[in-house]
This record gives sequence, structure tokens and C-alpha cells, in this order.
Amino acid sequence: MPQSEGPSGLREPTLADALLPLATLACLIAGALALFGLDALDGPIQVALLLCCAVAALIAMKNGHPFSSVQEAGKGAIASVTSAIFILFAVGALIGVWNLSGTIPTLVYYGIQVLSPGWYYAATALICGVVALSIGSSWTTAATIGVGLVGIATLIGVSPAITAGAVISGAYLGDKTSPLSETTILTAQIVKVDVYEHIKRQIWTSIPAFVIAFVVFLILGVTGPDTVTDAETTSDLDKLNQIFNITPLALLPVVLLAFMSIRKVPASLALLAATLFAGVLGAFLQPDVYADFVAGSGNVVVESLKAVWSAMANGFSINSGIPDVDRLLSRGGMDSMLLTIWLILGAVTFGAMLEEFGLINRLVHPMIAAATTTGRLYVTVFACGFGLNVVAGDQYIALVLPSRIFRAEFARRGLAPTNLSRLAADSGTVTSPLVPWNSCGAFMGATLGVSTLLYLPYAVFCYASPALSVLYGITGFKIEKIEPTELQEDPA
Repeated sequence: MPQSEGPSGLREPTLADALLPLATLACLIAGALALFGLDALDGPIQVALLLCCAVAALIAMKNGHPFSSVQEAGKGAIASVTSAIFILFAVGALIGVWNLSGTIPTLVYYGIQVLSPGWYYAATALICGVVALSIGSSWTTAATIGVGLVGIATLIGVSPAITAGAVISGAYLGDKTSPLSETTILTAQIVKVDVYEHIKRQIWTSIPAFVIAFVVFLILGVTGPDTVTDAETTSDLDKLNQIFNITPLALLPVVLLAFMSIRKVPASLALLAATLFAGVLGAFLQPDVYADFVAGSGNVVVESLKAVWSAMANGFSINSGIPDVDRLLSRGGMDSMLLTIWLILGAVTFGAMLEEFGLINRLVHPMIAAATTTGRLYVTVFACGFGLNVVAGDQYIALVLPSRIFRAEFARRGLAPTNLSRLAADSGTVTSPLVPWNSCGAFMGATLGVSTLLYLPYAVFCYASPALSVLYGITGFKIEKIEPTELQEDPA
């Protein structure tokens, strides 16, 4: 069938046009994983995404779009993740300086003495859930408490991958249901419902999903392999106490960050402030660590300045003689986030081109027409949200587009907008950390030090919440009805 042309001479994309970039993505990602395994995230997948951008650009130009439009789409994509890039740099700096200043070692030291291996995973999920509900940010939760909990897991001999899954399960409970969460507020605004009404409906999937995750983590903890002996743990604690001045004062940066997060200070600024505060505080609490880190010259002020600056840029490193301690603390720095930023830039640029040149719409509208029942419509919304997390690489695209595209269809079928807001959050927000090249998956992998592909099977909440949401749509449970109305469809 010949392509139709618009008044400007632009041709509508064909189904083949829409499928070719996705097929290219699938082949290149599969090839990268087959050839490089988990190392594919260290460059090969980034190359694959940029090649997919080139394919999408060629299709757009074939359909009459000038290359200047392709460039503008790329600029818009990069502009959309500027905030995320600054947050990533700030998190890298924070991890490096918090290790240098003794904040993370102190978290680990006290955490080991409080948390029992048998219920460690469940406790991790619960702690991160409470923190994320309090501050409304999954990224901040993972970058602070989450980093410490994964570090403790390494030292007591439980699985860092399962711990990372528990961190993410708790963090996304808060990201999805806290009134302080920007994704929660954004979802309610797009679907045009009151944010607290939206949260009330979220509870019907979020709480049961978290209970399921909690039970799974309890079982994994009780039935898991043997942990390290008390003697080994005591040795690690003694080593930490020898290297660092372990004191509750070292936790003040955590308190400051929590306060600023609750006060809704922009994340990148809050993280940088907590980093600099820790750097100054650590100069008084850990002078020997600072001097050893930069091979001190005797000038305390210069040593401290150089140590903090270096930790922010390149991370902290230590040679304690205990491999587990060294692996825990030798991390961070803004430069550690460069591979992640490369991954995010490639993913969101590809997604922006698919959206800008009508390739996503070409796939979605036939799916809507085929969804003749409420259950099928729910499955379609989920497939769209999760699919956008895969191909667009950004949770905001995966959240915003389905909310805009399906709002009119839900109204036409007499389904309350709160149904869509809950489903969009379950489909877009919660599944984002499951995709290695998604901005959230890339962030969690880089921040927690556990590859996305390793923690993926254990992020139980991220499976259970969308599964329950779709199940409700199929069974009709907790599906609210309204009078059918015709709404003008939002342009996508």
C-alpha cells in the first residue's frame, strides 16, 4: 500500500517503518549480550543504541523529514535527561566522598551489628520502603541507604544481587505511592485526577505487591546458603574501626540529605550539599584517612581539599588487606557514571526519534483497536508502558505517553481515570529499573554496584505490582466505572 502524504509532503510511517528500528534493537542487544555477556553494558549496548538511532533517523528522512528535524529530536532528548545527568554525577561524587569521610563505613559498621542474615533481605526491603515513602525518591534511597545495605550484604556473606532487588522493591514502593514523589504527582496531573485519589487507588496494587515481595525475601533469607562466620564478621568490623573513626557524627550527612529531600530541595543540589558537608565533616573525623588517600604533604587544609576533590571526581580507593572491605569502599566518583550517562543518552535519543516521527503511534493505535475488552485494554496499556521502557529508555516517556494516548479511550469506555493512573504507574514507573539501558535500570546498576541483569530476577515488587494491576483489569476487581464520555485525544 502506498504511503499517504500530509500537506507538507511528509509521508506517514508504515508498519514496516515502525517495526524495523525495534527489530534492529532486538538483534543488536541480543548480539551484544551473546558476545560480551554482562560486559555488554560497558560499551557494546551503548553502541547498539546509537546504531538504532541511525536507523530511526534514516527512516524519518525517507519519510520526508529533513535532517535538521532529526537533530532537533536529538537535542530535545538530551535536554529531557539533563536533570538525570546532574543527579548521576552528584551520586557518583556522594558515594566517593561518603566512603572517604566514613559515612558509608559507619552505616555498614552499625548495620552489621543490627541486621541478622536470616531476615536481611526482608529488612532491607522494609527499610528502603519506609525511607522512600518518607522522601519520595527511589534514586536517593538507593544512592544512600541502598549503597550501605548492599555493602553490608557483601561483608556478612548474603547475596548482593538479592539485596539489590530488595533495595529496589522498597525504593519503588515509595516512588510509586509517596505524595512527595514526582512520578506520582506527574501521573495524577497527566490523567487529570487528584493526587491523593490516585494514591488511594495505588494502594490496592502497591501494598499487596510489597507483601508478596516481603514474604519472598523472608523465604530467600531463611533458605539461603550459609553466611560468613561471626569471627569473619568481627574481623571486618575491627578493620573498619581501625581505619575509620566510627561515630554517629559520621551519619550527619544522611540526616542532612533526608531533611533536604523532605523539604523538596532539587535532588542534584541536595546530593551535592550532602557530599560537601560530608567532605568538610570528614576532614575533622578522619584526618588520617584523608592524608593516606592523597599521600599527604603535611598541610591539613590542602590535604583535605585535595582528598575531597579527588573523591568527587574519581572516587575513593583503599588497600586495607581485606578484599571485601576494599571492594565495598573503593567506589564512586563522577567518572564512574560516564558509562551510565552514555547508555542513557543513547536510549532516550532513540526513544525520542520513535515518538517524534510517529513510529510509536503507528504501533499503538492498532493495538487499541484490537483491545475489545477491558482486560485486553489493560494488557495493551501494560505492554505499551513496559515496551516504552525497553525501546525509549526512560521512565518518563513510558509514563507520560500511555497516560496521554489511552486517556480518551478509558473515558470512551466508561472507565474512571484513576484506573488509568494506577495502571500507568504500574506499567511505566515500576518496570523501569528492570531494563539495563533504561535510565532507571542504568542508574540502579551503577549506584548499587550490581548489574541490572543480576538483580533483575529479585526485584519482586517490580513484577508483582504490574501483574496485580493487569489481573484487576482482567477480573474487574477494583475497576471503577463512570458514564462513558468522548474526550478529545491528546496529541502524542
